[in-house]
Amino acid sequence: MISSIAFGLLSLKEFMTEIFGDFVEVPLVSNEFLMIGFSPYSMPLKQRWRNNGLSANFMADYVTTFFPKSEYDQATSSRQNDIKSSVSFIANELLENAMKFSDDTVNQPISIQLYLKTDRLIFVVVNSITPEAVQPFQEFIEKLINSDIEELYIKQIEQNLENDTQSGLGYLTMINDYFARLGWKFETIQTEPKIVNVTTMVQLAI
Repeated sequence: MISSIAFGLLSLKEFMTEIFGDFVEVPLVSNEFLMIGFSPYSMPLKQRWRNNGLSANFMADYVTTFFPKSEYDQATSSRQNDIKSSVSFIANELLENAMKFSDDTVNQPISIQLYLKTDRLIFVVVNSITPEAVQPFQEFIEKLINSDIEELYIKQIEQNLENDTQSGLGYLTMINDYFARLGWKFETIQTEPKIVNVTTMVQLAI
């Protein structure tokens, strides 16, 4: 009986969900949303760099239809351009991260969703990562959550100039320049072989 309970607890732990930052579940009901999926079967995900920009620009153009501009009001034009630029940047960064760090041994698709709310846009990206990458990623997220963003942003820019890397700068830019709120959910969806899905959420006030 004790061994059965221990096994049950172990199984629950293996499938445990971990939440970081500002993450909320988004119901599909009564939300305007757009979803794009990328399958690893027709072409390896890490070879789709051109698709990232095309998809991000498509999402940006889609969103601007809900923010029409008027030739009589310059403010509407400025707002539309700001939203379009923000959506294009954030969507592209999220897709690049998802493609770059996806676990290409498990053939899991990548999806990006964009929800339009009355006061914000919500981006949701789902991709798999290798089990070995979970802890370093979570440690980076904890650092991101608990650090002074401006200081960390400047420090990261300096490190990138020295080492010619872009690690984490996209997330920092979203927070520092676009005042976005970020959250993550880690889920083990299979144990043999182990498959870990990461859902990244970005909330952008409009």
